[in-house]
Amino acid sequence: MSKVILVVEDEISIATLLKYNLEKAGYEVLLAHDGKEGLDIAIEKSPDLMLLDLMLPTMDGMEICKELRSQKKNIPIIMLTARDDEFDKVLGLELGADDYMTKPFSPREVTARVKAVLRRFTSALETEQEEPDNKTLAFGKLVVYPERFEAFLDEQPLEFTPKEFELLVYLLENKNRVLTRDQLLSAVWNYDFAGDTRIVDVHISHLREKIEENSRKPKFIKTIRGIGYKFEEPKTV
Repeated sequence: MSKVILVVEDEISIATLLKYNLEKAGYEVLLAHDGKEGLDIAIEKSPDLMLLDLMLPTMDGMEICKELRSQKKNIPIIMLTARDDEFDKVLGLELGADDYMTKPFSPREVTARVKAVLRRFTSALETEQEEPDNKTLAFGKLVVYPERFEAFLDEQPLEFTPKEFELLVYLLENKNRVLTRDQLLSAVWNYDFAGDTRIVDVHISHLREKIEENSRKPKFIKTIRGIGYKFEEPKTV
């Protein structure tokens, strides 16, 4: 059965082009041309992935992303924006988008990104199903249950976007190893092409805000200058 892609884009020419190329690549495509319609279709149909424009009539992409995540709809989202604005990218990722693309983009690039995100998402689900229900990652006051998508700090529940949680689990499973940004991008986002490593930095920043006592002086996630990051268990005194 082919994967279902929901394209939420108000520019008819762009939406039509995306639909044509995605169908050519073997996907089933649903279209919505305003935000409210896109949200309704996403909730009703639960597509395998969304291509979500940032600027939309009735309801913008940020609002849609936030609403879907608040309803625990674990749909991979690639956000589309005509503005090469760092704030938009950071906010989109913070609200739970899995990736973003700045217009104009080539149909080939869109198809490659869709394949990469779907492959990563499918792989994560398969790994989750294979993992024993009792798998626990515990480091001091931080306890993570990968298969249950749950994490606790000092017995208090933590909330993560799907991508933040996947990154955290990968760091925990590779504790005390120095991981480059490219390694994290490949392992967590499953990109097989040169990606934007700022995505990694944004998500690391969010993790620190949630698990560190002082995000500016992290004890868990250490920056290895010029290389990447390393997860360490804080030393007890």
